[in-house]
Amino acid sequence: MASSTNISIRMDSDLKAQADALFGELGMNITTAFNIFVRQSLREGRIPFEISLNRPNKETLGAMLEAERFAKDPSVNGYTDMDELFDELRK
Repeated sequence: MASSTNISIRMDSDLKAQADALFGELGMNITTAFNIFVRQSLREGRIPFEISLNRPNKETLGAMLEAERFAKDPSVNGYTDMDELFDELRK
């Protein structure tokens, strides 16, 4: 077995807690998960998943702009809960 070395990684504490919980459910710790990531990266010669800016497509962007317009329009009915919405739909 090759000799090991320590690596320090700075990470948001909430993110680490979530990662610890997830990897624990998968039967491993964060060190094992990181080693799996690095080994897979080396095996594939790349980061083993797609990295993107998660920009919304044109349809989603249009829906977001429409929702923003509705939110600012006083003539558009608003509802405080789903029951109120369904009561209005039943009319």
